[in-house]
Amino acid sequence: MAIKRISSGGEFEAKVGYCRAVVAGGWVHVAGTVGQGDDVVAQCQSALDTIGNALAEAGASFADVVRVTYMLPDRTEFEPCWPILSATFGDNPPTATMIECGLIDPKYRIEIEVTAFLPE
Repeated sequence: MAIKRISSGGEFEAKVGYCRAVVAGGWVHVAGTVGQGDDVVAQCQSALDTIGNALAEAGASFADVVRVTYMLPDRTEFEPCWPILSATFGDNPPTATMIECGLIDPKYRIEIEVTAFLPE
């Protein structure tokens, strides 16, 4: 089975040497994704938009996500994102982990990484 690499053209992809998503063996692995915006909620939605585009290019959707990891430098900023996350995953919630950690740039308030199983 061939490996498919998906790029979103994000600034860090070329600098760091990675791609937004890799499709391999029936799985879609989407890299940690930060978003743009003035606050954590805007950045969360922006990151999900980028992830959604990568999933669509791979032939999947948020309904196919089986695992999500949220990374935030301030865990108290996670709760304002919950309504967006709940609406995004709806009736198909994945397993999830939230980690409080430093991100690549202090302007980023959330990073999201997902793994999805390709629909048959």
